[in-house]
Amino acid sequence: MDTKLKNYSHSLITKIIVFVMVVISITGALTSVIKVEVINDGYFSTAVEKDYFTSSAYVRKVGPILNDLSTLISEYKSEENILKGVTISDEDIKEEVDELFYEYQSISYKPELSEEENYNNFKKVYANEISQAREKLIREDIKEYNVILQRLENNKDFVYYVSDGVNTYKNIEKENINNYPSYIKFENYRQHFYPEDINSNNNLGYFAEFTEQFDPDSDVIYLGYKDEFLNTEINKWKKNKEVATKNLYILGIFLLVFIPSFIYLVIVIGRNSFNNNNVSLNFIDRLYNDVNFILCIITIAIWIALIEAFDFMYITKVIVPITVPFASIVVVLLLSLIKHYKNKTLLRNTIIFNIIYVIIKFVRNVYNSGNVGVKTVLVVVGYPILIAMTFFMFPVTIGVAAWFAYKKVKSFNAIKEGVERIKSGDINHIIEIEGKGQFSQLAENINGITEGLKNAVDNELKSERMKTELITNVSHDIRTPLTSIITYVDLLKKEQHEPKVEEYIEVLDQKSKRLKMLTDDLFEAAKASSGNIPVNLERIDILSLITQGLGEVNAKIEALDLNFRINNSKENLYITADGKLLWRSIENLLSNIFKYALRGSRVYIDIEDKGNEVLITFKNISAYELNVSADELMERFIRGDESRSSQGSGLGLSIAKSLIEMQKGRFNISVDGDLFKAMIYLPKQ
Repeated sequence: MDTKLKNYSHSLITKIIVFVMVVISITGALTSVIKVEVINDGYFSTAVEKDYFTSSAYVRKVGPILNDLSTLISEYKSEENILKGVTISDEDIKEEVDELFYEYQSISYKPELSEEENYNNFKKVYANEISQAREKLIREDIKEYNVILQRLENNKDFVYYVSDGVNTYKNIEKENINNYPSYIKFENYRQHFYPEDINSNNNLGYFAEFTEQFDPDSDVIYLGYKDEFLNTEINKWKKNKEVATKNLYILGIFLLVFIPSFIYLVIVIGRNSFNNNNVSLNFIDRLYNDVNFILCIITIAIWIALIEAFDFMYITKVIVPITVPFASIVVVLLLSLIKHYKNKTLLRNTIIFNIIYVIIKFVRNVYNSGNVGVKTVLVVVGYPILIAMTFFMFPVTIGVAAWFAYKKVKSFNAIKEGVERIKSGDINHIIEIEGKGQFSQLAENINGITEGLKNAVDNELKSERMKTELITNVSHDIRTPLTSIITYVDLLKKEQHEPKVEEYIEVLDQKSKRLKMLTDDLFEAAKASSGNIPVNLERIDILSLITQGLGEVNAKIEALDLNFRINNSKENLYITADGKLLWRSIENLLSNIFKYALRGSRVYIDIEDKGNEVLITFKNISAYELNVSADELMERFIRGDESRSSQGSGLGLSIAKSLIEMQKGRFNISVDGDLFKAMIYLPKQ
């Protein structure tokens, strides 16, 4: 049984029979569509319409008459009104003048003159035509006005009464409109249809196109239909409905035949059985697929031209003999394309692909073997030759060139963006470029550099962490014996000694305290740089913090005879910071001022609102000559006095910078002669 099924399902006879069924179903479907188009203007919807008054045919018949009546009273009103020029707008006149200017440009335009100069010349040359533009438009409106009146007068199917309150056009008194079997009324913001079935017509919105200029305050439209007209139109609609219904059923039957038949051909075409994946091609399949596709389009275009060439009276008689051969050709060509799709040669079996493939293969061989100069010359010389050789498919050539350029630009941008990211500090970024070209090789080289840089940075960070841990541990270990030394020095100072021994004890006391301060600063610097200090950000009034802090160190300020001046641009500036860490940073700056500021000088503290930030600036005059740069002062263990006679450790600024950066702020210093300036930027709340 299975063998017989295989023999029948893929046999040549079965395929031919189904092919004939497909061609017949296409012919039958097109024939039914054309019949409806010829007889009923292509409206299949007539088949489902209930009666004439709810049909689209009713609206299409009444609409033009309604348009004429609305135009009369809403736009033209009367011949006297048109002659006054009321119906002519400035836009209408401008369009006429623009047309004249376009005509002038094609004859007398002078490119050496500006647009304005040309337009002024135009107005001089065409002065008469411009002045007559208004009269021309009025004449056209008068002509259209009389055409509408003539059309209404010649129409014997309708009775009408229209008025705008001043001008009236009628062939019946409006009170007599109710005597007619069907009518429409537009009056006082209301519309009335009779019979009432018209209200359920889904196409009534079509009337809005004709009544949009209608003024419901004054305009009135009454339109009635005579018995003879209605009987004729209803009978015509019934015949059209019968034709549409019949052909709709025919169309459905042919589609039910076509769909499964065509699907069957799509499945079995080119194969001998369901299990055989090999596709057999014949002489028709040797056509290039792009040629095949063009032939399909040409065949369909010729069929449409032949159908349109025949008169509608004879088209139903010739549709079948014309359609059968053309449908057969199109189906054969489509099945050939389907074969190539199954064979995965749909794109490969095209003229365009083969030409491009040969060119790309040649270019690739030269491109891969040559240097950058050879490749540049190849692109500059070869592309114009390629354009000349493929002029018949110029858009495709441009598209391929644009695609190639896009890929190269994309690769270049990927490398550029990758280098920018690596430059900005993202050393873990990997540049990914597909292919084997020079951009790919460049990306691999940059990735290699990045990997080496990453290893170097990792080693440096590891070394820095080890240094920090060493400093922290050593500082911690030094503190214990140092504390003992200081304790015993204090005990010795309380005993009675000879003057010389007391002098030695005093020196020992000073140096031990100096060593303790250095150890504490070293420990704090190590913690700050390692980021191991917890940060608790909160809302802080910076002016209050500085004022309170200066009060705590007032004794030192008075002892050094320093005059502190605070300049605040705005009251109650609030920042987001850690109060303890911020005061420790400010305290380090104040300590720096106490150690190095010129005695009896002024110290300025400026608080400025910088939008999203608050800037706190400390300025003082140094007692020592500042022979070092700002960058050098920020380094650890560097002090302003090169003699190192002061009591500082050289870590205060470094600690302050680390603490400020932990609070998401910035810390900078600058040196201008003997003027030392420290700037703290913190986020404003």
